[in-house]
Amino acid sequence: MLKSARKKEKNPEGRMPLVEHLRELRNRLAKAVVAILVFTVVAAFFYKDIVEFITNPVLTAVGCESSFTELAEREDGTCARIVLNGLITPFTLALKVSLMAGVVASSPVWLYQLWAFVAPGLHNSEKKYTLTFVAAGVPLFTGGGFFAYLTLPTMATVLLQFSPAGLDNQLPLDELLDQITRMVLVFGASFTLPLFLVMLNFTGMITGKRMLGWWRGMVLGISIFSAFVTPGVEPLSMLALAVPIWLLYFGATLISLLNDRRRAMIAAAGPADDEASELDLTPSDIGEAESVGAGPTVPPQSEAGRQQRINGYDDIT
Repeated sequence: MLKSARKKEKNPEGRMPLVEHLRELRNRLAKAVVAILVFTVVAAFFYKDIVEFITNPVLTAVGCESSFTELAEREDGTCARIVLNGLITPFTLALKVSLMAGVVASSPVWLYQLWAFVAPGLHNSEKKYTLTFVAAGVPLFTGGGFFAYLTLPTMATVLLQFSPAGLDNQLPLDELLDQITRMVLVFGASFTLPLFLVMLNFTGMITGKRMLGWWRGMVLGISIFSAFVTPGVEPLSMLALAVPIWLLYFGATLISLLNDRRRAMIAAAGPADDEASELDLTPSDIGEAESVGAGPTVPPQSEAGRQQRINGYDDIT
């Protein structure tokens, strides 16, 4: 009964005192933290499987079939072996990998808690746009991360080609995982750039025509960015990242142009039947005002005029 009464007391517009906001934030954070901890504990039981899933494609690309113990050298000697340095490194690395997997696996839960905290303060149109952008941003970020995962074997092959013949490459596992995580985040964020531009267009901050005018600088900037984040010295790896972002950018420009055209058509059609038209409050010259009254106008200098104008008015009222 008490819980249902609290729900009924909530303002339909999402307004509440500061203490209630803080209590709501505390509850949302607690639910998100519990979800992360639960998934982290579950991921700890599959710690080695997660590590091998991340590192095996890299090792297979350079000719090593085992992740931890054995060393299968290629004919040219360019084989890498994953190693752990330090006594407590395996334990801290297990915590790090489990926590990372727990955060990723519980992302639907804590993203929903974040949305549930922010949504009551948004209008219906803002909620609609926010849900649309989130629904489009998740697959774009995931696609960019998966694309980075696919390019990691090529990256490892190119980098290990710089090793002198006959030398053994030992890769610290913590450094390798940091490199993989960094690549996934950078690729995922770069794939969401066009979505950010579309969001700015829908809010009226930039136009599609302006975005189209930026195409030369954007193509150059995306190319330079792709050359820096991809380790390969050949242009194929750079183009493999740049071309999808180019296509996404021009797709975002097309969507923005269509949205600008839709806005122009709505503005030209005028207000709808249930909407009030805009008022023109611009002042205009109405000419010289004429006095209105019964009988001839009496000059204010005369006695009769002074008697008619008492305290600045034409009569005593």
